[in-house]
Amino acid sequence: MAFFGSGRDEAPGIKRRDSGSGGRLFIMLVIVSLVMFTMSVREDGSGALTTVRGAFMTVTTPIRIVGSVASLPFQGLGNVFSNLTANQESLSDLRAENERLASRNAELEEEAQAATRLQQLLELKNAYNLQSQAARIISASTDSWTRTVVIDRGTSSGLAVGMPVTDAGGAIGQIIECDAASSTVRLVTDENSDVSAMVQSSRAQGMLKGSTDGTLHLTLISTDQTVNVGDTIVTSGLGGVFPKGLPLGKVASVNRSDGALYYDIEVTPASSTENFEEVLVITSLTEEQEASSQDIAEADSQDAAVVGGDSSGSDSPASPGASGTDAASGPKRTSGQ
Repeated sequence: MAFFGSGRDEAPGIKRRDSGSGGRLFIMLVIVSLVMFTMSVREDGSGALTTVRGAFMTVTTPIRIVGSVASLPFQGLGNVFSNLTANQESLSDLRAENERLASRNAELEEEAQAATRLQQLLELKNAYNLQSQAARIISASTDSWTRTVVIDRGTSSGLAVGMPVTDAGGAIGQIIECDAASSTVRLVTDENSDVSAMVQSSRAQGMLKGSTDGTLHLTLISTDQTVNVGDTIVTSGLGGVFPKGLPLGKVASVNRSDGALYYDIEVTPASSTENFEEVLVITSLTEEQEASSQDIAEADSQDAAVVGGDSSGSDSPASPGASGTDAASGPKRTSGQ
């Protein structure tokens, strides 16, 4: 009994000693920390604590270096993936921006070209004092035996069959069909087209005709007239269809066969069909735009000179002259539809 009783008396004492030891250890660590902190503050860099700290750094530095070196590849790999992702996003953004700018640039270029063409049409209209209606070409013939275009104006805009059409470069054709909202224009290069024309420099008058291959030929220019490659061909105004003086083209070649009364003259059109977009339909002519009586007299005199110079008379068929009357004075020189 005494044994068991003495055992119960000792157990609490052991616990108290354990608790007291833990408290004392904590107090000692706090005191040591304060002392070391105080010494560190007061040291001038040469004390014992500094020495211990230096030794610790010396021992641990190689370990830290090895750890840093070992982690570098992984850091670099992470940077590579991050950069690749960022670069891919930037590249996609740049491509989208480039496409947007390219599209906008094309729109601005088209607007600039349209503005230039319209300005040129306005200049032509003012230069020749044309009474006209603006129109836009909406389609063109696709077969090889006719050369026509369709414009987006018709009778509701005051247009009619027979009206001449020009673009900024010069006369391009004549309306042959017309409905309320559109009109068909036969181009001067069509084989059924003929336009009263003259050489601008010499005033020699003839007819500009189209052909199946789309080339232009100036006919009825007698060999006693002066015609040179590069000469400008313009409308003569005979017949009252086209106003006088509109450009038609330039002389590309001049040929003369032995014994022929007329030159064979090929003309390059003033305007290319590929460039037709906006046009002017000439709705009426002023008195100044029509051929004068002097122009008609000059055309008749040229015909008379050709007939008079032909001793046999067999190569010059009788047909209407420039005045439109039946006579043996020369061939027809007036525009037709």
